[in-house]
Amino acid sequence: RKLYIESYGCAMNFSDSEIVASIMQDMGFETTSQYKEADVIFINTCSIRDNAEQRVRNRLREFGAAKNKRPGMTIGVLGCMAERLKSKFLEEEKLVDIVIGPDSYRDLPNLIAQSDDGIRAVNVLLSREETYADISPVRLNSNGISAFVSIMRGCDNMCSFCVVPFTRGRERSRDPHSIVQEARELFENGYREVTLLGQNVDSYKWGGTASPPAPLQERGENELQDENDPNSLSFGEGRGEALNFAGLLELVAQINPLLRVRFSTSHPKDITDEVLHTMKKYENICNHIHLPVQSGNSRVLELMNRTYTREWYIERIDTIKKLIPDCAVSTDIIIGFCTETEEEHQDTLSLMDYAQFDFAYMYTYSERPGTLAAKRFEDDIPETVKTRRFNEILKKQQECSLKRLEQHIGKTHKVLIDGFSKKSDNDFSGKSEHNITVVFPVNKAYKAGDYVDVKIERCTPATLIGKIKADVEI
Repeated sequence: RKLYIESYGCAMNFSDSEIVASIMQDMGFETTSQYKEADVIFINTCSIRDNAEQRVRNRLREFGAAKNKRPGMTIGVLGCMAERLKSKFLEEEKLVDIVIGPDSYRDLPNLIAQSDDGIRAVNVLLSREETYADISPVRLNSNGISAFVSIMRGCDNMCSFCVVPFTRGRERSRDPHSIVQEARELFENGYREVTLLGQNVDSYKWGGTASPPAPLQERGENELQDENDPNSLSFGEGRGEALNFAGLLELVAQINPLLRVRFSTSHPKDITDEVLHTMKKYENICNHIHLPVQSGNSRVLELMNRTYTREWYIERIDTIKKLIPDCAVSTDIIIGFCTETEEEHQDTLSLMDYAQFDFAYMYTYSERPGTLAAKRFEDDIPETVKTRRFNEILKKQQECSLKRLEQHIGKTHKVLIDGFSKKSDNDFSGKSEHNITVVFPVNKAYKAGDYVDVKIERCTPATLIGKIKADVEI
């Protein structure tokens, strides 16, 4: 039987789809890239913005048309929309056969069996323990070079605009042994970059309250040993030890210097100097931090329940630039949040001038049912005003991004080759440690997965263009 999965939204959703594919593979399914030939279609959904939900509904209607031609086909909705709109999908609109929330993927064998018997099936129960730590994800649409590694699930930050705590549940961290083991296996299988994922990676915590154990290299060890060995590196309540995100980051970085390490997402209230010092210590931890600001005005931030001020955010930016001068910083910005005034919008623009973000994800505010903002505040900013403010922020970020890219011209960057450029097989494409796409002519001495030093010669609004340094010198 064949499985087709389509994912929307954040990197966590794409990571979840790989877990689902693994569970389905154990049931005898193989994945396909053609939904019309699939026996089971899953769409992994996002509830962050209304237009994402509309896209999913439209896609489900397309899948329904395919099912009319293949009556035995099963259609399921996974993820955040599944929890929020289960009754609508199953009963009112009858668009799907299975609805399954992000903590219930282990129940897929039972739900598929019910669907095979003609019964519409649902499981959207949230968990305080589930991390899928023992499941080895099936890498979907992988380039064989970069992979996501989930380190935690859920979120305890009750940002007033966000539906995630209600659709993904409470925060819980994953066993560090399983994280390090997954990352090591990826490296041994040829992967050269991992991104540690969490809604708020900086709040990762495993074990007790004592200081984290010594780094591997200080113990003279190359790997985590058997947890039953009393001399091995171990964490847990029973031993009174604790591991925070900085400690986990260090353990993953120590797997091999050739394994690049990224992480996302950081919260301004939680990112610590210890994390920054760890980044500075290890060359293979990429100098890029995604630090969502959402607004440049303290009153709006308070309404958003972000629990930091404009001044706090600026201090974090200053510290990042002081400790890691070459660090790229990206961000998220919400435009036109409830009651935002023109002056408060200008505060966001001025903070952008100060922070000089390398790139940004920008959104007009979209009220999500069930969130604190939907209950407490009126979405009172006219769409025309939101659009105009969005365009102003977009223009500002485009100017800043180009300025930041131009600063790389003349410099040499270590680039991990992903493959050929989208435009031409005569060019390689890869990422710098700053998460910037770099394009450069093919040299047959190199292949995808290799590191090369690229001398940057020019840029487009979103890409650096150069040549392999050895080719320039010749």
